[in-house]
Amino acid sequence: MEDFINDRWRSILAFNGLDDFEALWHLSAEWFEAPNRRRGGWSGVARCELPLPEGGTAAIFLKRQENHGTRSLRHPLDGVPTFLREFKGIMNYRRHAIPSLEPVYFGMRGRGKSQRAILATEELAGFASLADLEQRWAREGVPPRELRLRVLYAVAALLRQMHERKFCHRCFFPKHIFIHVTSEAGVTARVVDLENSRRLPLRVLCALRDLYCLSHYVSPLWSRTDRLRLLMAYLGLPRLSAYAKYLWRRVAAYSARKDAARGKS
Repeated sequence: MEDFINDRWRSILAFNGLDDFEALWHLSAEWFEAPNRRRGGWSGVARCELPLPEGGTAAIFLKRQENHGTRSLRHPLDGVPTFLREFKGIMNYRRHAIPSLEPVYFGMRGRGKSQRAILATEELAGFASLADLEQRWAREGVPPRELRLRVLYAVAALLRQMHERKFCHRCFFPKHIFIHVTSEAGVTARVVDLENSRRLPLRVLCALRDLYCLSHYVSPLWSRTDRLRLLMAYLGLPRLSAYAKYLWRRVAAYSARKDAARGKS
């Protein structure tokens, strides 16, 4: 597989001497997240601010991994680098105009027990995860209802866009949903961490999995009424329908089964 370089970033990477695999692999940068050591290897993320040719800086998240793959039917022994799966997910979402990350660079080297991969993405400047927003609201006070509803409707629109194209995120947790609020209270939502995203044959299957992830792990700051509003916005309905009630019951039942399996009361 050939290395990918985003055309918009090609001159920036070249200006910084980072337009090839080896340069990015050996770049000295502090870890943004401590390396994850499992699956027989490691994987880590660094945030890098790069000078621009015209002045100023732009930030990327540089993800590097070694021998950190997932086995599949097609690759039962060597496995597939998790960043390859994430890169393919990003490109699939871009092809279908689903708001996600902007890829900067992707490349792989080696095979088997000597397998390395690099994925660089543009920083989502001005965005914060929904999980971080919820924590801020818990500390500083919940914002006006109108803004909270704008956030809720932006998330619902993003999820509807994914599912209309039969993309199921499968880990649609608040920490993977990024929100940007403008000074005019406009709200934009994007989804990240697409390693486990898959296309499913039916939209209802996407809905059951992703609505469960969102509803079960969202902050208690969102009331039951808020969650119903999100469901109706996702379905594009002014009021509850028979299908909406069906989804609501199925998601609640799925959540209860998950709690029971984890031994929660």
